Amino acid sequence: MSAQSIKNGVFGGLAGGVVFGAMMGMMGMLSMIGSMVGYPSAAAGFVVHMINSAIIGAGFAVVFGRLVTGIGGGLGYGLGYGVIWWVLGPLTLMPLMMGMGFGVNWSIEAATGMMPSLMGHLVYGAILGALYAWLQTRSEA
Repeated sequence: MSAQSIKNGVFGGLAGGVVFGAMMGMMGMLSMIGSMVGYPSAAAGFVVHMINSAIIGAGFAVVFGRLVTGIGGGLGYGLGYGVIWWVLGPLTLMPLMMGMGFGVNWSIEAATGMMPSLMGHLVYGAILGALYAWLQTRSEA
């Protein structure tokens, strides 16, 4: 695992985060993200979201970086990573951070209500994975 690979993950995560953040802004979700850190505003939510996007992008490089071979592979692993973070984020960690308890969103009804979030996580993962693969190809050349 090289430092460049981690940087490529961060860049992919930030690119995916900008698009997903715009989607969240249109859905009015950013202030809820900000409230997790005590600042229930869209601006604070966007900053928190972008920090998370960069960290999660670096995590992609660590976990899947060696497995990604080409943009198609990056896209596939990115989509899977997006699903993983949908389960970890809004279904698990976010309710915990907001004092709602563990597993409160682990029902079919709750997950169904979170379908827009799943779509956002899939878009994030697709952009992250594809851009990561493209950047890796360029940095290895």
